[in-house]
Amino acid sequence: MSTLNGKVVIVTGGSSGIGRATALGFATEGAKVLITGRRAALVDEAASGHPNIAGMVANAAAPDDAGRTIAKAIDTWGRLDVLVNNAGAGAILPLADATAGRITDIFAVNVLGPSLLATAALPHLMATRGTIINVSSTFGHKPAAGLSHYAASKAALEHLTRCWALELASHGVRVNAVAAGPTESGALTGMMGLSAEQAAAVKEQERGQIPLKRRGEPDDVARWIVQLADPCSEWVTGQVIAVDGGLGLS
Repeated sequence: MSTLNGKVVIVTGGSSGIGRATALGFATEGAKVLITGRRAALVDEAASGHPNIAGMVANAAAPDDAGRTIAKAIDTWGRLDVLVNNAGAGAILPLADATAGRITDIFAVNVLGPSLLATAALPHLMATRGTIINVSSTFGHKPAAGLSHYAASKAALEHLTRCWALELASHGVRVNAVAAGPTESGALTGMMGLSAEQAAAVKEQERGQIPLKRRGEPDDVARWIVQLADPCSEWVTGQVIAVDGGLGLS
């Protein structure tokens, strides 16, 4: 029997890409998974992929939705073992085009949202000696022109990971992060707002830069998230694991 059997997991941004693969990975290990997303149709479709997955519409950046999300998991299954802060926002945003609104939108999802969810989840995670896993990016520690505010928000999330790990260790709560490289998740045409042609050009450029010469698949990242949540990783905390085909080295 899996060591994750019966555990309760929340995955934000779980309706597509890495989040959806992560939810399915936990569910197949016997965990009960609550996914969140902003579009009801996508959430419902993802939740239908396994009987252990339930969904709700929630915005990771909305303060009221943090408590509502945690309450849904507790009301449904009575406990919480794992919080995966996967929902993300970003933009190709040159400094000359930066505005208060666009910067705030990125940090609201990538920094404020995980913080409020972790705060709301904390009493329940302390009760189960659970874990928080934040999903960062190669660009949280690798500079890139035009991605300064996205990269800065992910750098903040990585440092929150380390600080929370120290703060919560005495309570038995582990905190780690996975820094994902370019992954086939639809983020370029969705989150980043590129046209199909622009996205194709970026993908080709990225494949040339990645030492292993391919972009990642959602499962490449998801399996590390599941691994970090597994009790067999109980002596790992405060770490940012790069899963990026070596891009961070180039």
